[in-house]
This record gives sequence, structure tokens and C-alpha cells, in this order.
Amino acid sequence: MALILALESSCDDSAAALVTSDRQILAQAVVGQNEAHRPFGGVVPEIAARAHVEILPGLVRQVLADADVVVSDIDAIAATAGPGLIGGVMVGLMAGKGLSLATGKPLVAVNHLEGHALSPRLVDADLDFPYLLLLASGGHCQLLEVRGIGEYRRLATTIDDAAGEAFDKAAKLLGLGYPGGPAIEALAAEGDAKAVPLPRPLLGSKEPHFSFAGLKAAVQRVVASGDHRPEDIAASFQQAVVDCFVDRTRRALEVSDAPSLVVAGGVAANRSVRTALEALAAEHGRAFAVPPGWLCTDNAAMIGWAGAERFALGLTDGLETPARARWPLDPEGDKVRGAGVKA
Repeated sequence: MALILALESSCDDSAAALVTSDRQILAQAVVGQNEAHRPFGGVVPEIAARAHVEILPGLVRQVLADADVVVSDIDAIAATAGPGLIGGVMVGLMAGKGLSLATGKPLVAVNHLEGHALSPRLVDADLDFPYLLLLASGGHCQLLEVRGIGEYRRLATTIDDAAGEAFDKAAKLLGLGYPGGPAIEALAAEGDAKAVPLPRPLLGSKEPHFSFAGLKAAVQRVVASGDHRPEDIAASFQQAVVDCFVDRTRRALEVSDAPSLVVAGGVAANRSVRTALEALAAEHGRAFAVPPGWLCTDNAAMIGWAGAERFALGLTDGLETPARARWPLDPEGDKVRGAGVKA
């Protein structure tokens, strides 16, 4: 059994965890920065990076103490090396490199997206490769076939905005603040999802990709009109996103023979999204898996598990490994029109 110390700092959550190769989370800690960023309506990269510098050392000490583990007990150190806000990524990766250099323990540089992609396997030992993954978060929206560690085939991506970005923008327009996803979901529970006519970009299109910029713009116009209740706007917006997910994922299921559909990333914490995609998987005779809500949002446990999977294959990294603002899971994949190449 290998013991992995993991660090995550790709956006505005500072996190550390101790994870074993037999799927035990011995300790984990996450410190969010919502209060620091809320006045700005989104994450300010410089504020996030400075906060990571202040917070991460204490989190490492905390998880070691909580698990009653000393550094010499660790087999490897996993740190997010991208993609993400480059300042924050550099803080966590440099901390991991420092620990690796000081202890002599191997470094595993983890792709944050691979952390999300493999996170369901941390809690589901029966989930085998390959599987079809909908990865939906604040910065990414992709459909991929996960064929193995480091083996990904992208079927679709966003040509403009990610779904999580759309949730945050809609929440800001409705005066709900940041982060937007949970706020929209809570308000939507009080509204009528059929009350506000909103577009479903690319619905039914032969093009496999996602698009949410037009939906964001439509919400802006509806809010400005003052003709609808905020809760109805929230419910209708959420349903539009769900409909887009179902339509695009159905198309991917028709071209993929992967036996399981998996949903991961921050947007996967949304109950309406989970329910609709579980029904879609059943409709196509596929197994369905989604991590618990706390594992969908940014955390170090998923980085530790991705690190454990890579370490088991002998995949470690040198101290020269760079921090990356962009790091696609499928670097050889075809580029698409629009901004979908941003991963």
C-alpha cells in the first residue's frame, strides 16, 4: 500500500490530503476563499495565489497531525501542476517540489483534470476502464472516453464558455453572488423551469460540442427586462443547461461503446444534472457513476488518488516539471472552432 501526500491549489481552494493506494482517505482539509473573492464577483488570481502561500503549509501540518503520520511515512508527493490559474498552480507545485527535495520522496505532477476524471474510482472500486466521462466544471466542459491512466479521447468540448462559468454569470446577474452554482440550484428549487423561454445552444446539432455563451446572454436580457421572477429565471436557466448536457451526452453515447457513463467536476454536484444524466445512462443501458458532492468540487483527495494511480505505474516527475496554465488531457486531439481549445 502506498501513501500519498497531495496538494491542490489550481484556483481558489487550498487543499491537502493523505490518500492510500487502497482508496483510504486518512485525512483531508480544504480552505476556500469565497469571502475574499465575493466582492469582485469571481476569483482574483493575485489574491488567490497569495492566500495559497499563507494557507498551504498549515494544511500540510494539519493533515499529517490528523492522520498521525510523519513525513517519512509518505511514499510520494502529488501536486497539481495545471491547468489552472498559473500563480496558484505554481504555489502548490513549488510546495510539492520543496517537500520532495527535502524528504527524498518522489514527486507526481498531477493534471487537475485527470484528478476529476479519476475521482469516481476513488470511491468506486468496481469502476473499470474504459468509461465515458462528462467533465463539467467552472473552466471546462468536455466529453471524453477515459481508456486508462493518461489515455483520453476527447469527443466534445465547449466552443466558448464552460457550464460552470455560465452558472456563475447567471448568479451574478440575479444578484446571488459567488460561487454561483449552489446559489442557482437553491433558488431554482423555488421556481418554474418552464416559465422563461431560454435557448439551448447546439441542441440537436450534428456538431458534438457545447456552447453556453448564448445562454448567458439570454439570461442577461431576461433579467434586464424585469418580466420574470428571479426564481423562475434560475429554474429555467438550470433546466436549459441540463437539456444541453443530456442532448450532447446522448450524442456521445451513440458513438461510444464505453459501458459506463461518469459525471465529474464541480457542476456534477448539481442534483438536477445528476438525476437527468443517470436517467440517460439507464435509457442507453449503461452503468452510471458520479462522485459524492464534496469530491466533485476542487479538493486534494482526488489529486492524491490520481497521484496514487500514476505512482503505481511508476509515473513520477522531476523537479524541472513546469506549472501549466493550460494542459489538455488529449494534447493530440483535434482543435475546434471558438475557444474550446483553452483546456
